Formats: sequence, structure tokens, C-alpha cells
Amino acid sequence: VGAANGSNPISIVVPCHRVIGRNGTMTGYAGGVQRKEWLLRHEGYLLL
Repeated sequence: VGAANGSNPISIVVPCHRVIGRNGTMTGYAGGVQRKEWLLRHEGYLLL
């Protein structure tokens, strides 16, 4: 999954920012973890 997400050229269309770690932690994202958290909050996800 990580390799596929890393090679995703259109990450906002194919929502790889929704992939989180098994324990709920933010994992790597090409746009940066802060942008990933912003996108998830913008979509209405509650981050604990």
C-alpha cells in the first residue's frame, strides 16, 4: 500500500491521504503530514 501511495501522481483524486497507520497514527504523505491532517479534517474526520 505504501509503495502504491508513494507513486500516486494524482493524490487528491485518488485519496491516498485517507490511509492511516494501524494504530491510528498519521503515516507519511507526499504532501506532508500537516496537509494530510488538514485534508482529513476538511472532509469531516475527527482526529484524536
